[in-house]
Amino acid sequence: MGVEEQRAGKFYVERDVLDELCLDQVARRRTHSTTPPLKERVKDSLRCSMPKLKRSVLSTLPVLSWLPRYSVRDNGLGDLISGISVGIMHLPQGMAYALLASVPPVFGLYTSFYPVLVYCILGTSRHISIGTFAVISIMIGSVTERLAPDSDFTFLNGTNGTAVLDVTARDAYRVQIAASTTVLSGLFQVLLGMVRFGFVVTYLSEPLVRGYTTGAATHVVVSQLKYIFGIHPARFSGPLSQILIDICRHLPETNIGALVVSLVALVVLIVVKELNSCYEKKLPLPIPIELIVIVAATLISYYGNLNSQYDVAVVGEIPRGLKSPSLPDVSLWGTVVGDAFAVAIVGYAINISLGKTFGLKHGYKVDSNQELVALGLSNTVGGFFQCYSVTSSMSRSLIQESTGGRTQVAGVVSSVIVLITVLQLGTLFGELPKAVLSCIVFVNLKGMFKQYLDIPALWKSNTVDLLVWLVTLVCTILLNLDLGLAASIAFSLLTVIFRTQLPRYSILGQVPGTELYLDTDTYEEAKEIPGITIFRSSTTVYYTNAELYLDALQKKSGIDVGKLLTRKKKRDAKQKRKDKKEEKKQRGRVVERERVVKREREWWRERGGEWWRERGRVVEREGESDESKLVQHKQSRRKTRPSYLTFLSVSFHLSHYFLSLLQIFRDYREIDIDIYLAGCQGECLC
Repeated sequence: MGVEEQRAGKFYVERDVLDELCLDQVARRRTHSTTPPLKERVKDSLRCSMPKLKRSVLSTLPVLSWLPRYSVRDNGLGDLISGISVGIMHLPQGMAYALLASVPPVFGLYTSFYPVLVYCILGTSRHISIGTFAVISIMIGSVTERLAPDSDFTFLNGTNGTAVLDVTARDAYRVQIAASTTVLSGLFQVLLGMVRFGFVVTYLSEPLVRGYTTGAATHVVVSQLKYIFGIHPARFSGPLSQILIDICRHLPETNIGALVVSLVALVVLIVVKELNSCYEKKLPLPIPIELIVIVAATLISYYGNLNSQYDVAVVGEIPRGLKSPSLPDVSLWGTVVGDAFAVAIVGYAINISLGKTFGLKHGYKVDSNQELVALGLSNTVGGFFQCYSVTSSMSRSLIQESTGGRTQVAGVVSSVIVLITVLQLGTLFGELPKAVLSCIVFVNLKGMFKQYLDIPALWKSNTVDLLVWLVTLVCTILLNLDLGLAASIAFSLLTVIFRTQLPRYSILGQVPGTELYLDTDTYEEAKEIPGITIFRSSTTVYYTNAELYLDALQKKSGIDVGKLLTRKKKRDAKQKRKDKKEEKKQRGRVVERERVVKREREWWRERGGEWWRERGRVVEREGESDESKLVQHKQSRRKTRPSYLTFLSVSFHLSHYFLSLLQIFRDYREIDIDIYLAGCQGECLC
């Protein structure tokens, strides 16, 4: 069949050119599909066996695959230290992010306990830390504040006529809203995971996710300014400028005590966190500055009477113990269905991206569909215990990994730390200023605001991704978080459509002395092969861009098929008329000669001569020679110098896409240009 040799660094291949039929014979193409029929696959899925049952149980409960083989000697100490470190972080972040969700801080501690235990049983990632997260918290907070605004729980005091806010009733209803939204969000995630819909996150590109989290971080900052300045602005939905304008109006009412507490806490947190970053390799454990600040601020507030003397807002009474489970308010689902779905998608996108990052780093597989189910059940179970939606946290996950955590046993240890706090120590934080919790939120947003550095990087690498990033950021800031996400996804999908409609087209030329073919517009040394034009498209040809493809082909090759076809038709019509006239003249001459021969025959027949036969044959041969000359002239006129046009990277997936291809073939064949396809898929051959 062929010869393959390697000479002096060059690879030489010699083989016969095969058409489709020969290729099928040589490669022995199968006449039947190797995939079992649908009926057999359904039967196989319903068939039960012990190995299949074991695989199903292990895939549904991943904890059973690693817990029996857990080595206390190898992993115990690292998981213990990691769990304690993460548990210490859960305490301040849980209470701080509860303010973002507009629920009492103790519910942030509940959220750091129940869902973590569920994920330890069902999750496939060994290093991520499930719990409260700023973006998800602000999304829940936008729902609770919209459905339970302060105005609905304000009434006039009958004694002095002043407005009084029923904080207890408001907080109870907001917790109910948050729990109902969380349960519905979890059910969405479980259902999507059961139908193997984990790939849905692929529609959220990295620029979209990073732009969305940056915009959400802006909402987080604005929502916490009221605690930093100790003011009470009205609630707005829509453009962020309205909220900022209202905050500026209330700045003259700033509480000096709250502002001083905020500034001191911010300075201490920023300085110590920077020290943790600088001496990360030298410190065995990062300094738990958040917990230290909370303890110190609680002591100062308690002994300094900051609430009573300076009107600094504090957390208030924290109930001891855990809440009993209760059913969510199903009547709210119709109102929060859009918000719940947005929370489900964003939470899963953050969780799976972080989980796969650690999975690739440490060499294990993270099942996207099982992660969807695990996160959904974490939210569903947590919602029954008055928790709000959770996802993985970058800061806690990095601490869990860097301090030696190797399995989700670290998550169990962190849950024990949270449980001890809720049962015994929670009541001690009643005098904690809310401004300190807001400062903790501010400092933990540093990583999200560093994402603004994506702008110059994307400007250099990909302007379309930069456009997606900026549009997502603007939509998230100007619209609500759910509408901003929907608008961003729609715009991102439009960019995909536009990319297929406006691909990169190029004419390839050969680099002298090599077998490389590069774009002639980009590389000066790339020269076209005489008589052959190689045209390449960066995308597939299908019905929506076939006409654009043909236009680009004409433009790049310099061949206007329409004009050439028109000229050819005119030339052919003119030549046809000329040929008919010439043919008519030739036939007239033949007829005239036949008449002369006929007269001569008659004359010589009378004389009995034999010469007329020879003369007649000569005349007939002369007539036939004239006609054959005409045919040869017509055939020679059709012979033109052929040109070759080669397509590269063409792929088709449906039969009706061939219509566009066949039209291109017909048009170019009419102007005597042969077309060849290269890099085609099997279903493209014909």
